[in-house]
Amino acid sequence: MPLYEFEGKRPQVDPTAFIAPTATLIGDVRVEAGASIWYGAVLRADLAPITIRERANIQDNAVLHVPPDVPMEIGPGATIAHSVVFHGASVGAEAIVGNGSTVLDMAKIGAGTMIAAHSLVQPGTEIPDGVLAAGAPAEVKRSIEGTQAQMWIQLNPGFYAELAQRHRKGITEV
Repeated sequence: MPLYEFEGKRPQVDPTAFIAPTATLIGDVRVEAGASIWYGAVLRADLAPITIRERANIQDNAVLHVPPDVPMEIGPGATIAHSVVFHGASVGAEAIVGNGSTVLDMAKIGAGTMIAAHSLVQPGTEIPDGVLAAGAPAEVKRSIEGTQAQMWIQLNPGFYAELAQRHRKGITEV
């Protein structure tokens, strides 16, 4: 797995985290217990820290970057899905940012919230806890309470934590 120090700051990865061999972590990246960083993901913390909390998962080809002095936090059990661009924002516990979405500077995604696939969360936008937001620009559509989205949010952290351990033990370069 490519881990790179930048200007004296180097990634810190808990030994129980899964980092795919093609993921790239640069600078002040902190990955907590049981978290997973998947194939092709790039986390570049050259200007401020990026913290991936316990059991969060950063999926394939996601790009996370921070502007100067704007730390990023991915909450416990949160998902940054496939091909997401996540720039200078934060996301709460067990939230899901759907495939192909873009989340821009200083945006805040609440806990247990789902951002629909291919949405655009504009700079400075605050999406509250427990809602579905969608569109370009992303707007709150409804509460997720009692929906399939809520069920997926509840199941996703455990599913990806278990799948990460399977990859950790079961991948072999051929």
